[in-house]
Amino acid sequence: MLRTADVLEALSGVRPSLAGLEIRSATVDSRQVTPGALFVALPGEHVDGHNFVDQAFQRGAHLALVQKETAAAVNTLDLTGSLPAELPPLDEPLCLRVENSLEALQKAAAFWRQKLDLRVVGITGSVGKSTTKELVAEVLGQRYRTLKNPGNYNNEIGLPLTLLHLREEHERAVLEMGFYVPGEIQLLCDLAHPHVGVVTNIGTVHAERAGTQEVIARGKTELVQNLPPAPQGIAILNYDDAWVRPMAEHTSARVFYYGLSPRAHLWAGDVQVLGEQGIRFRLHYQQDSLQVQIPLLGRHQVYTALRAAAVGLVEGLTWEEILRGLQSPAARLRLVAVHLPGGALLLDDAYNAAPESTMAALDLLKDMPGRRVAVLGDMLELGPYETAGHEQVGRRAAETADELVTVGRRGRIIAAAARESGMAAVTELEDSERAIDYLLPRLGAGDVILVKGSHGMRMDRIVSALRTKAEAADEHVA
Repeated sequence: MLRTADVLEALSGVRPSLAGLEIRSATVDSRQVTPGALFVALPGEHVDGHNFVDQAFQRGAHLALVQKETAAAVNTLDLTGSLPAELPPLDEPLCLRVENSLEALQKAAAFWRQKLDLRVVGITGSVGKSTTKELVAEVLGQRYRTLKNPGNYNNEIGLPLTLLHLREEHERAVLEMGFYVPGEIQLLCDLAHPHVGVVTNIGTVHAERAGTQEVIARGKTELVQNLPPAPQGIAILNYDDAWVRPMAEHTSARVFYYGLSPRAHLWAGDVQVLGEQGIRFRLHYQQDSLQVQIPLLGRHQVYTALRAAAVGLVEGLTWEEILRGLQSPAARLRLVAVHLPGGALLLDDAYNAAPESTMAALDLLKDMPGRRVAVLGDMLELGPYETAGHEQVGRRAAETADELVTVGRRGRIIAAAARESGMAAVTELEDSERAIDYLLPRLGAGDVILVKGSHGMRMDRIVSALRTKAEAADEHVA
């Protein structure tokens, strides 16, 4: 169990004579503080965590990291100057004054990670990281005590917070690693020290900040470069992605390829889309060949299953354990099918969007029976790929949907490309509220509605309103 003495030793190099209070959780949000928490006060453009330190202690925090004076009515130990060789017993709860609270968080997390004996799986890529993380954790959880980073805790703040939740009993950690700029994954690897690195694909998401696909690929390569040499280190790479496959040249770890090509170590064939029932395919690995059906929606999810199975194989699981994990309903996947009152089917994929994931969702829509309606919002942060990415999605929408509804300024590019590809039923709307007003009276039994767009477009409001208003209309009719 992490204790205040561990944090002090990590930040000062001096360990108190007493171990101190247990640190049961770590957060940068005072509203999420629970008894026994470590609260990290981060300064920000709009909100300064230092204004909430006293509130964190009132909610039961045992320790806070701060970089300036606060109004908290607890003892403060200043670590910015010299300390005695031996610290006296300290009254807790306690504030630790540091030069930089974010760097102190990262230093404490790296220290704690190094004290624990476990294997870490790092996952990066442009699309599919979160879904892969969930399924990998589900597979490994069939045998090992496994921790994963929650939600989108995949950056320089969220990942170290996750590491501080590790306990001695954990045997595996599955950590999604986000990327915006070169050097970011290097930092995350310095904290987590992964043994296994999984790369999903290289697309155009975040190109606005990162630059070209070449820059994005180099940034993702930082994961495999930081793996230990074989046999301890293992790089699990997408053989079918022309940007990912060459990453094998940049690692001393063992390379394990997955994909749809028989040249990969683990590959899938005979892929069948079963609509709401998921997908069926045949897995091939060495002399083994297995027929598999799993409850993941969309043909593209075969890659998610391949990644999770690959991690299971290299971590010593049996096929029985791997298949049980793949078929578990506990893995929280973002694209879900919801039956609306009145007989329409909603495909909720509103969390976020990039050209690659949007086209995969459109391919799923194509495989569904009924009148297919694609409701697509702007895809943000595409940088130089903005026009080409939206045009690509528009052309795919024309091939897969019966009707297209676009939301936002960039959605007009999608609409124009769809019309140029011969699609007639195209409607352009400014925002999600207008989309709600347009869609609700037009949905009927047998319709299938895909809703997808970047998080900033608030496409989730469309999903929520369709579900709520459809239910209210159904009750009124009844």
